Amino acid sequence: MKKFIPILDWINSYDKSWFKSDLFAGLTVGVMLIPQGMAYSLIAGLPAIYGLYASIIPLIIYAIFGTSRQLAVGPVAMVSLLVASGVGVLAESGTEEYIALAILLALMVGVMQFVLGVARMGFLVNFMSHPVISGFTSAAALIIGFSQLKHVLGVNIPKSHFIHEILINAATTIGEWNWTTVALSLGGMIVIILTRKYVKAIPAQLAAVVLGILVVYFFGLDQSGVKIVGEVPSGLPSLQVGNFNWAQVQSLLPTALTISLIGFMESFAVAKTIQAKHRNYEVKANQELIGLGLANVAGSFFQSFPVTGGFSRTAVNDQAGAKTGLAAIISATLIAVTLLFLTPLFYYLPKAILASVIMVAVFGLVDFKEPVHLWKSDRVDFAMLLITFVGTLFLGVEQGIGLGVLLSLLLIIFKTTRPHIAVLGQVPGTNVYRNVERFDQIIERRDIVILRPDARIYFANINHIQQKIDEVVKANSPEIKGLVVNFESVNSVDSSGIHFIKDVDKQLKAAGIKLIITSVKGPVRDTFQKSGLTSYIGENRFALTVHQGVKIVESEESPKFGEYILEAN
Repeated sequence: MKKFIPILDWINSYDKSWFKSDLFAGLTVGVMLIPQGMAYSLIAGLPAIYGLYASIIPLIIYAIFGTSRQLAVGPVAMVSLLVASGVGVLAESGTEEYIALAILLALMVGVMQFVLGVARMGFLVNFMSHPVISGFTSAAALIIGFSQLKHVLGVNIPKSHFIHEILINAATTIGEWNWTTVALSLGGMIVIILTRKYVKAIPAQLAAVVLGILVVYFFGLDQSGVKIVGEVPSGLPSLQVGNFNWAQVQSLLPTALTISLIGFMESFAVAKTIQAKHRNYEVKANQELIGLGLANVAGSFFQSFPVTGGFSRTAVNDQAGAKTGLAAIISATLIAVTLLFLTPLFYYLPKAILASVIMVAVFGLVDFKEPVHLWKSDRVDFAMLLITFVGTLFLGVEQGIGLGVLLSLLLIIFKTTRPHIAVLGQVPGTNVYRNVERFDQIIERRDIVILRPDARIYFANINHIQQKIDEVVKANSPEIKGLVVNFESVNSVDSSGIHFIKDVDKQLKAAGIKLIITSVKGPVRDTFQKSGLTSYIGENRFALTVHQGVKIVESEESPKFGEYILEAN
């Protein structure tokens, strides 16, 4: 049962001394989550109250079924942006239809993640390379940040998920800017930054929220055009089963799939990072999918939009000393208490302050170091990062990540179809053979050419390997009398590869050249035996080491297969 319900793993061995740490961490994250949840709800195009609704049930469900003991689940900026971009094309932000679609989206995301977890498909996240993730995250952070300009400037700017449109629209309204709102927003950013730096004991976002409310209330800034949150409904979210049709489901499918993978990727990455500091448990990818899936499914029945694990709150949760998932349950309890008794306090909360909370949070996600590092170390990965970054900014969020994933897949295909193939030579005075391009004073022979393909041999790369063989045979003719192929880096050979090897052997025999295969791994050797390749080429054409393969070519009388294969690898 502990495997499927991870809470049983830690609750049965719960140490009473942990409670103080869990309580402090839970209250800290809960206080931090109140302004963040409300702010991220605005990003998603929803009324602020839905950010608090999304911060109760999902937290409790994840604490029961998730494997990370420090991960802080809830609304996050990236997922909120994806909600807005996906639902925004189907309904007007803030309308009943829009809210219903956002809640439906949470259900769809949860079902997808749960199914992926049960099917043990957590490996899918591997198709998003780090450069793609970095480029997408940085671009999305800029889009999220600049999308708050309407609240920072106090003007109505047409909604857009394209950064150039946002900036152009903001510039055209410069004569309408509410400078009181601008000052309030900038003041909020300064308070958050300075509080983080100098007064770490106080949650920075909460400090900005409290000061913002007090300034608006005592100076009557709401009468000067400063937009406020206004009345926030009190009470816990009720259990609701929404009505939906299959046309809506079909329209939301691309967005749901994107959020499922992006949300899991973001959550799993931060969970693994934090888990590295704690050796008393293990974060399991498939169970994480199940935990996040159930959190979203359950949350959707209590008016939650899609949630996942957040970077900043998880870091705070860990730094505050969280030991177990009880900290998350305490955070959810604090949000519930807030909904029951404290919502009137947020009436004068200026939207400019929520915009400040968002901007400070997301601009910290823009990664400047990674592109500089990749420019110096890997230009191909740098190009992938740049294309994903530009694509996300100017094509759209979903299109940007789709482009990045497509590039990752194409790069994988390209690299596997053109594997590295080394020409080996003998290290003087030894029986060791190394790449002639990487070592000095290597003995490279023209009569015996040694190749080492560093990849599996399958239908997609046999043409490239054939070209390399033709190249070295032609370059060393007419002296060449043997081709030794080192299989130590070959993990598998498919049926096309078997036919390819037979063809190569036939071609080389016709030219009077011996083909010798060495260092074959056990599973590959099994494939050779079952396919009949071993008997086709001849058992005496296989050797255990490269040096023994060279000796076979040199010898008029080739040793028998068994003398060189010895025991299975």
